[in-house]
Amino acid sequence: MYDKLTKSDIEKIEKEIEHRKLVVRPEAIQAVKEARAQGDLSENFEYYAAKREKNMNESRIRYLENMIKTANIVDYSAADDEVGMNNTVTLYNERTEKDMVVRIVTTIRAKPFKGLISIESPLGKALLHHKVGERLPVTLDNGESYYVVIRSIEKTDDDSEDEISSY
Repeated sequence: MYDKLTKSDIEKIEKEIEHRKLVVRPEAIQAVKEARAQGDLSENFEYYAAKREKNMNESRIRYLENMIKTANIVDYSAADDEVGMNNTVTLYNERTEKDMVVRIVTTIRAKPFKGLISIESPLGKALLHHKVGERLPVTLDNGESYYVVIRSIEKTDDDSEDEISSY
């Protein structure tokens, strides 16, 4: 499966890889050496914990490198009056009869309970490239549907507060 990532996502992943290689890896190797020096490895919990942390770091590095290799770079920019990537959108949900605020992000940064909605989710797909005042149907995977009305769109190109989720 190919992740849809923005250029900013790639930059964040590359920074994390660099940090893990230059900071976390040497610390983990040192922790293993120190634990090994304590003697009998058969009952040395610190040694096994240090090895586990080192292996988890290496696994994360491989995961992130693979994510970059297989990524599809996307650009969901939109006109100034349309919903696009990283925009904060205030909606009226006709089903719940409440306003809600969501931000459109890539799948790897999606956190629906925090209002970060994926571009591949039913709501994200429905909102992209639409304007204030439009009434849009949102069809869920189970076939149910409801309507939302776009009340406002706040443009932003800065996604620095979002983080790349771990696996």
